[in-house]
Amino acid sequence: MIRTQIYLTENEKDQLEAIANTRGVKQSELIREAVDELIEKYAPSQRLVRLRKIRGLWRDRKDFPALRDLRKGWSQRTKN
Repeated sequence: MIRTQIYLTENEKDQLEAIANTRGVKQSELIREAVDELIEKYAPSQRLVRLRKIRGLWRDRKDFPALRDLRKGWSQRTKN
């Protein structure tokens, strides 16, 4: 591991300490856990995984017009 320093507000420090005490872990462990979650959330390799999970999400919705109907409307507006 690499040692680093961060600046926290007083409130962040107090809340972090309270959570660490409740969970019975060190504050540094909580910070590493939060950093890992952030990396997992925003890592480019996870983008494709998330996109595949939501693929077809609105497939069965009937309250949206068909894309081809929307595109026809766009084409008609640009011709006028």
